[in-house]
Amino acid sequence: MDPPATAGSPSPTTATTSSSLRRRTALSVNTSAPGRGGRGMERESKEAAETERDVERAAGAEPVSPAGRLFREAHFNCYIVALLGLGAPVDVAAARAGLEATLVRHPRFCSVQVSDDVKKNAKPRWVRTTVNLDDHVVFPDLDPAATSADPDRALEDYVSSLSTRPMDHSRPLWEFHVINLPTSEAAGAVAIRMHHSLGDGVSLISLLTACTRSAADPARLPSLPSPPPPRRSGAAPPLSAGALALAAWAWSLVALAWNTLVDVALFVATSWFLRDAPTPFLGSPGVEFRRKRFLNCTLDLDDVKLVKNAMKCTVNDVLVGVTSAALSRYYFRKTGSGESSSDKRKQRKNIRMRSALLVNIRKTPGLHTLAQMMDPSKDNAVKWGNQIGYIVLPFHIAMHDDPLEYIRQGKKTADRKKRSLEAVFTYWSGNLVVKLLGIKAAAALCYGMFTNTTMSFSSLAGPTEKVEFYGHPIVYIATSVYGHPHALTVHFQSYMNIMKLVLAVDDEQFPDSHQLLDDFAESLRLVRQAASARS
Repeated sequence: MDPPATAGSPSPTTATTSSSLRRRTALSVNTSAPGRGGRGMERESKEAAETERDVERAAGAEPVSPAGRLFREAHFNCYIVALLGLGAPVDVAAARAGLEATLVRHPRFCSVQVSDDVKKNAKPRWVRTTVNLDDHVVFPDLDPAATSADPDRALEDYVSSLSTRPMDHSRPLWEFHVINLPTSEAAGAVAIRMHHSLGDGVSLISLLTACTRSAADPARLPSLPSPPPPRRSGAAPPLSAGALALAAWAWSLVALAWNTLVDVALFVATSWFLRDAPTPFLGSPGVEFRRKRFLNCTLDLDDVKLVKNAMKCTVNDVLVGVTSAALSRYYFRKTGSGESSSDKRKQRKNIRMRSALLVNIRKTPGLHTLAQMMDPSKDNAVKWGNQIGYIVLPFHIAMHDDPLEYIRQGKKTADRKKRSLEAVFTYWSGNLVVKLLGIKAAAALCYGMFTNTTMSFSSLAGPTEKVEFYGHPIVYIATSVYGHPHALTVHFQSYMNIMKLVLAVDDEQFPDSHQLLDDFAESLRLVRQAASARS
């Protein structure tokens, strides 16, 4: 729902200045490796200085996108929390120097959102400002007794407390929390909290990658995951392919149109009235304002890939299936349902449990370098921003003797959604609703979709090799989000050969949240065991 940010058009002069500003802004973020040639560094310094002068002359260069405005609404005041476990205590001086050279120079991270209150229905704009690092680098005062008794719990409690702390919107919307607390997994940590209007997960993980260097070779940027195949264009096969190929292509278009029509109808119905059945996971009114607990566990990415290869599916198919298995374990334990009653088996079949799934709708999926994303050209297919659509993804809640049945059902569900343009529809229709009816109407539709579904689900790929963050080796990356009306958010974040599972749960509704976390680990173990036996 986030189109490319465009310059305002009060006058030709302003438009020209804004265009020039955007071109240089992409170069002002230092993504080069240390030790580059002197001329290159000198040229970048001159370009950065020119950018700063242009910024001072250009006010309000870019309006806040529709998605950025939506994330500022009362029921969608969404924030992203990224916890980085580090292999060494935080060197504050090195971290500050790194922030000055990278994050502070990014156009979104040195801007504030400003509205012209004089005009009726004025749209907020991104306006550059001076960043004072002392306002953004936070050193928490942790209880010594709590940190010595259980450092892992103390870290979890502090990161969870961020969900109840307001952020000063008169400053750029990000914070850098230095937590020099050794835990069972890391020697120290930093928690980066940022407002979701700054960008989506793909944008922000690309920025994080640009702030790191390969641990094996600090002179280069880290390797990115292999990109998935580009999205199909839908072009007709050549006549030489034969009648059968043409018929298959025509049938695929019919199926695509029908699936999209059905999914759009269900999406609209969900936004208005189609509500999930009550379960232990469904949030109560006002859940978006309550404290969220962020907890995570480390899964073996090789286990996930083993299941993927055995079942001939994708990593995301496995994650959907494992999530269904874990939620089923938790559900039947909480409700006390068993296998003996046919009435209970019938009741299980009627469970409607769906998630709001964020989908990257860029024409070229996967991660990309920051330089590519900041390219201001109109034909840039991977541009920065909230380039995301929503789909309603059902989860299979049942008890199966064969753990691999969850993977089969997950693959079936995912394959069905891949043959639909639901995500593209929600992206463009969201923009259209904002333009025609205003941001309040778009927020009301999204609020209905979230409150009538049960949970949020997402997954994101990270660097495939060990990286250093301003000289600190990263042990793990655990990201999540809060501020939306769901009591449960499930996020998977890969890094090297590990997969971090991060749950964001309503602290009141899930007093046994660690048991739910264990259900995921146990479900993957059982699925992996069954896949190994099958192989």
